[in-house]
This record gives sequence, structure tokens and C-alpha cells, in this order.
Amino acid sequence: PFQVVGGKVKKPGKRGRKPAKIDLKAKLERSRQSARECRARKKLRYQYLEELVSSRERAICALREELEMYKQWCMAMDQGKIPSEIKALLTGEELGKAQQNSAKLAKAGKTEANSSNP
Repeated sequence: PFQVVGGKVKKPGKRGRKPAKIDLKAKLERSRQSARECRARKKLRYQYLEELVSSRERAICALREELEMYKQWCMAMDQGKIPSEIKALLTGEELGKAQQNSAKLAKAGKTEANSSNP
């Protein structure tokens, strides 16, 4: 029943260290603490998910409103009317492009003038 390995007598049975006598009260307290921490993590996770859902719902509402606005614009244009918002966008873009082009030309003129002067 006994084995001799490397000069030591081995008893048959379980391997590894025998579990130390764990204080039952300490073990229960650790278990309770672990459960408290688990519940706290779960609560935080649910709060995060609820905030995420509400922010996505707000984004969906904003996108639906934007889509409805575009539908109204399309219906107006189908009737031959150009909505004032589109007119403003078109004139604003044209003005913006003209301002950008003039700014580019002004910068180009400055760099050419600087490079020609020693």
C-alpha cells in the first residue's frame, strides 16, 4: 500500500496540499462580501445599459425628426416650391465657396510676393 519515491514514503490517496482548516465564519463573511460586490457591479452595469438605451432613443427621435423634415422638403419641391431652408443652404454654400476661393487666392498672392522679395 505504501510507495517509496526518492527516499520518501508516499501514502496512496489525494494529491496536493490538504485544505487548511478554514474558519467557517470567515468563509461565510467572504461569501457575503463577494455577493455584495456582485450586486453592486450588476447595479452599475444596469445603470450604464439604461443610460445607453435612453441616449440611443434620443438619437432615434432626433433622426426621425430630421427624416420628417427632409420628407416635407421633398413634398414641397415636388409641388414646385423651394423651402426657405434649402434656399439659405444654397446661398450660404455659394457664399462660403466664394469666400474660401478668395481666401485661397489671397494666401497664394502673399506667398508669391514673399518668395519674389529677397
